[in-house]
Amino acid sequence: MRLLLTSAFLIVLLNGCSTRKTTYYTLHADPIPPALAGAKNTRVMVGPVSLPEMIDQPQIVALGSDNQMQVYEYNRWAGSLKSDIGRVIAANLARDLGTSNVWNFAQSTQTNFDYQVLVDVQNLQSKSDDSVLVDVLWTIKPANAKNKPVEKNVNAESGSKTNSFMGRSLVREPVTGSGINALVEAQTRAFVKVSHEIAQAVK
Repeated sequence: MRLLLTSAFLIVLLNGCSTRKTTYYTLHADPIPPALAGAKNTRVMVGPVSLPEMIDQPQIVALGSDNQMQVYEYNRWAGSLKSDIGRVIAANLARDLGTSNVWNFAQSTQTNFDYQVLVDVQNLQSKSDDSVLVDVLWTIKPANAKNKPVEKNVNAESGSKTNSFMGRSLVREPVTGSGINALVEAQTRAFVKVSHEIAQAVK
């Protein structure tokens, strides 16, 4: 009898756990508008994007107390965080550069570009009810760039950049609100700021 009661209790407990709802999130990016008359024809491919293994997970990962990493099993990315970051940077580069010819490497088969933006996220430190810290190394690679990234090199005659140019963006964005949604919104704003700095270098 006791064994039957124990089994029944475990079944109820497992059923209760299985009914917990998983919530999916994505970084927000406005769609890239179609080309307008007079718009620039500069073609920019964003990506690949690389992430530290500890945050390259289906689940949202945040910094808890005592420097412990907290994995939110029931709060997950709707797709890939790498793809989301590339999409946010691409959308904002299109706006800042005044061109619609910007695309995310992870979402396109297009390979012809004037500039490729390689994004290496060194750190994405997110803490609920506090702030998001983003540390990104990025490389702007012109189609005709030499292999070794050096410095911004503008051809005096054509005005085209002929060498890869490396930069680093360190952004801290406050979390304005509570809960996972506020955390994700702060991450979006942080990567928008990164894209602004990349756009200045492309210009």
